[in-house]
Formats: sequence, C-alpha cells, structure tokens
Amino acid sequence: MSRSGQHRYAYYLAILILLVFFGEIFWFKLFTPLENRLSDALIAHHAHSAQAQSQPDPDIVIIDIDERSLALLAQSVGRWPWPRALHAELLQGLERQQPRAVIFDVLFSDPDLTRPESDAYFAEVVSASRNSFFPMLRLQDADPAQGIPLAEHGALLGAIPGVHADQQAKVAMVLPLSAMLETGRLGTHNAIADADGVVRRYVMYFDEAGWQLPSLPLTVARHLQFEDLPQQSEVTLNWHGPALSYRRVSYADIYEDFQRTQPKRAADEFTGKIVIIGATANGLHDVRPTPVAVFHPGVEILATAIDNLKNHDPLVQVPVYIQAVTASVLLGLLAFAFASYRRIFWLGLALTVTTAGLLFAQFWVLRWQWLLPLLTVVIFVWLYYIVAASIEYLHERKVRQRAVETFSRFLDPRVVQALVEKGETTESLSGASRQISVLFSDIRGFTTLSENSSPEQIVELLNRYFTLQAGAIFRHQGTLDKYIGDAIMAFWGAPVEQPDHALLAVAAALEMSERLEQFRAEAGGLASELDIGIGVHSGKAVVGFIGSDNRQDYTAIGDTVNLSSRIEGLTKGVARVLVSEDTMQLCLQHGDACPFVFEDKGSFTVKGRAQAVRLYEPRKKQ
Repeated sequence: MSRSGQHRYAYYLAILILLVFFGEIFWFKLFTPLENRLSDALIAHHAHSAQAQSQPDPDIVIIDIDERSLALLAQSVGRWPWPRALHAELLQGLERQQPRAVIFDVLFSDPDLTRPESDAYFAEVVSASRNSFFPMLRLQDADPAQGIPLAEHGALLGAIPGVHADQQAKVAMVLPLSAMLETGRLGTHNAIADADGVVRRYVMYFDEAGWQLPSLPLTVARHLQFEDLPQQSEVTLNWHGPALSYRRVSYADIYEDFQRTQPKRAADEFTGKIVIIGATANGLHDVRPTPVAVFHPGVEILATAIDNLKNHDPLVQVPVYIQAVTASVLLGLLAFAFASYRRIFWLGLALTVTTAGLLFAQFWVLRWQWLLPLLTVVIFVWLYYIVAASIEYLHERKVRQRAVETFSRFLDPRVVQALVEKGETTESLSGASRQISVLFSDIRGFTTLSENSSPEQIVELLNRYFTLQAGAIFRHQGTLDKYIGDAIMAFWGAPVEQPDHALLAVAAALEMSERLEQFRAEAGGLASELDIGIGVHSGKAVVGFIGSDNRQDYTAIGDTVNLSSRIEGLTKGVARVLVSEDTMQLCLQHGDACPFVFEDKGSFTVKGRAQAVRLYEPRKKQ
C-alpha cells in the first residue's frame, strides 16, 4: 500500500465508522443498555460520595409506614390497610403544625366497606384541608376508550388542554375517593421504568391527545409556586444519596404522639416542611430498582422528584450532538494519527488515557447536573482503533515479509533479522549516501572452461562456486549486491552501519581466495585452471533500491563502485587480491586490531582517472 493509499484508508475507515456511529445514536441505540449501566454506576458513586455538597433537602420529611409502624399499630387498630380515620387524625395533627404540604403516597382508590364511618371522617378532614395532595394512577396498558372523558372531567384531574387538544380524548385512570378528587390537588404517581426495569426518569405530565395530565410532584410544585419548572414531559432524576437518605419519622411514633394529652415531640417539628406519607416496609412491596439502589422505596422516588423541582436540579441530558461532535473529533484525530504516524502502541496508549479522561469527565460533570453519555463514543473510537490497528498490523506484516524476502537475496540471515527488527523497509533504505567498501571478484580462465564443458556442467560448477563465495561474504556480514556473469559484487557499510567495513571487506576477500583453493580441490579437473581476481576500494557511494517500478535491486552506485571494478581488472599478473590506499588506511586506523599487513604493489593508471592509483596486496599477519 502506497503512502497516499495509507492516508486514504485511514480517513475512509473513519468516515465509515462515523456513519455507523450516527446510526447508533440516532436510530439503532443498541448500546443504550451499556450506556445506562455505566451512567448508573457513575450516578450511584456520585450520590454516595457527594452527600456533603448534595444532601437531600432537609425541608422534605417522610412519615414512614415502616415495619415498626405495622407491628405497633397492628395491636391497636389491626393489620394493614388501617382504618382511614388514622390518616385523618394524622393529617389533623400535622396541619396544626402548619406544614407547607402534606402529600400522601397512598392510593385511596376503593371505599372501606367495613368501616364507612372511618372513610367519612377522613373525607371530612380532607375537605377541610388546604395543603394536602393525593396520587392517582394512569393505567398504561388499559383501553383508553373505556376511560374518563377529559373534556368533561379534565379540570377535576388537573388536566390542561393544549391548542390542539382532542375533545374526544379519554384516559384510563385509577382515581382516589371523591373527597380527594374534589380538592383538585391530584397528580399521577407512575414510577415508569426503562426497558431494563430501572427507574431513572420521572414523568412530569402525560400528553393525552393534546391534554397535559400532571404528575403529583408537578401539582405540588405549582401549588407551592416553585420557580423555573421544567417544560419537558419528563426529567432525569438527580439522586441525593442512596436509598433511605431523606429524613424519616415512623408513622406510629407521630400518630401516638398526636394522641397524647401532653405530646413529647416538638410542636413545630413539621412547620414549613413538605411532608410525604408513604411506605418503606418490605411487606407492602412499594420498591423499585434505581441507579442508586436495587430496592428503592417508591416514597423516596417521589421525594426525589419533588426535591429536584424545588431546587431546580434534575439531571440535564446533554444534547446528542455533543456525542456526535466528540466522536467526529476523536475519529478525525485518530485517522490523522494513523495516516501520519502509524505507531500502534503509542496510539493505543494515548487512546487509553483519552478514554480515562472521557469517563472521568462523564463523572465530573454530574456536579453540574449534566448527564453526558460517552460510552458509545468510546466504544466506536476503540472499534476504529482495533480495525485500523489490525489493518496496519497486516500491512506491516506484509511489508516485513517482503523486506525479509528482498534482503535475504543479498544479506546474511542474521543481518536480515536485525534490519527487520529495526523496522527497515525497502523505502527507508533507499537513496542514502554511505561510506562503504566495495568488492569485485571475477573468475580467470572461465572462457577456456566454457569451451571444454557442457552448459549443464558450467551451470553446476558456477552454482557451487557462487555458493561457496557467497558464504564468505555473508560470514563477514557483507551485502551481496549481484552476480554479473561469472563476477560477484558485494559491499560493506550498508544497509547496516559498520565502522569496520574496510576490515570486513578485506577479510572476506582473503577468505574468498582461500575458498577458491577449497573449490579447486573439490571440483577436480574441471576447475584446476580457474583463478580469480578481487578488487576492494572504500569511499562514498549512493546506496538504495534502484530500478524500474516492476523490478528493483538493492545496489550501490558511484565512483567508489567503478574504481573497485577497475582495481579487480588490474589484479591479473599482479596479485589475486588488491585493495586501494583508501581501504588500507581505513584498516590501519584500527591499530593492533587490524589483522592484516599490506604489500605495496605500486601505482597504476586507471581508466577514467587522471591520477594513478596506488594498490596494495593484503595478507594476514603471521
């Protein structure tokens, strides 16, 4: 894949994943359950850890129908449900303390046929009350055709008609007793759970064919003149602590104290308070799962909704376009990074840090009542990373395999491994100017051999010879450039930097001379007349992959290469191995580490050079 192709791939993949992401957040919503679970965990942690700054409103008090109340009152008035005269007496006692509101989280839907006088007493007290509120229940799955006509009874239910309200609309409801209906202080109390069964939101009003049917918290808020009430049909609840965080007083304790001639409790205990009468007793089964508790009493859910309206702090769902912008920016940055840098490990590390930052931001903004779902963004960004990294890995693997195949043609396998581990490729090794030592070797007597041997014998002989001589080059870490007929070109100093390239080249040349003798002995009569000439010169050359688009070879070009070839041509009748003065000086720079001595063979005129070239025959020190 070309560099420009790599650019296009990274950006095309980002666009594709971004389009799928848009489909997810606007239509499919497959990751919503996961998003909700993470949000629940963060909200729960925030609710448990931030109580100092976000405590339940102290003006909201729950009179709790708890297990203790059920047990104590069972001895005097019987088992639940209690006679409604108890609630009447409790309401009278509370109103003497002038609370802001008394809210019943008990649905008085059916008359007490065994104690009608108790109902009558309760109805009388309710009618005299000016700040008591009662729930009603909207039936979700019932047939609205059998329901209550809103045009006729909507005002009694507190329903507000909109501009396009359907005058024929009906709603299926479970209503309280008539005395409570007549107060007009009613509201729905439906704790509606999401698809996973968790209550996260509270419906402020139900839209029934253009009629707004208010919830109990909204009715309370309007009567108490809370400001800045939400206009949307539902709010996301902002939990001020775990379950049972609001101040609770046992129903039995309050009722018994009101019955005393000399009450023991403070006479203004509930003055100015919003009092909610509801149950936390397990036996009454009024519990729901919420983000902060598996079993959350319904009365506390009601208290939380009223608290949020009173203090203007329900959670605000951040607009979905924030997710879209965040994902677009992150995918764009990742695409740019993959196209430009392609460092998978460092990109993964940076993405890990970014992920931690995003999740921390999601938690941190809860301080300002913002609900910022970012898990889906994180999932899709990581999806891009995994796909892009996989493609990049496969591409790099292919490049490495191609590099190994290419380098193995002219380098020792150990050198190939070192180059591949460094991440070198055919592109990275092209067009470099290097200080190298170049060796040329040619066979003497090859023409005579060709005349007296069959083609098959010549090919077999050359292959055995080249294998033997290539072994010497590789053993001394050389780069086998090419075979030119019966000649060999090799060099040292590239692609791997070799400070002792001259020493290695001379050592290889002398070993090639020794291997020729071994070859002669093994080949017998056919090779007895063969000889070789080897020339070595050191200097600068341009090294890289050179050739057409269809075929390229790793080679060296320049005057250093030409002179090395000329030196090889001067060996005949002088010495089997000749090196230039430049090569000799580089070897001698190593001092005692140089294992060679050099015999001066004089100056020679070289074609293409104005000045003569001084040549030396190297020998191993004795």
